[in-house]
Amino acid sequence: MTIQLVLSLLEIATLVLVLAIYLSVIGNQLRSICATLAKVAFGVRAVEQMCSVIGPAADRLNGNLQEVAAGLQQAANEAERLAR
Repeated sequence: MTIQLVLSLLEIATLVLVLAIYLSVIGNQLRSICATLAKVAFGVRAVEQMCSVIGPAADRLNGNLQEVAAGLQQAANEAERLAR
C-alpha cells in the first residue's frame, strides 16, 4: 500500500513537471510570436506613414489630368474647325 502511494505521488509529480515544462515552452513561443507581431505592427505603421501622401497627391494629379483632358478636347475641336 505504501509503495502504491509513493508511486502515485511520483506519477503526479512527474505529470506536473511535464506540464510545467510544456507550459514554459509554449510561453517562450508566445513571447517570440509577440515580439514578431510588434515588429510587423511597427513596419505597418511605417508603411502607413509613407503612403499617407498618396491620397492627396492622387487627387491633385486627377485634377490636373482633368484640366489636360479638357484642354485636349478644346484643341481637338479647334483642329476640326480649322480642317473644314
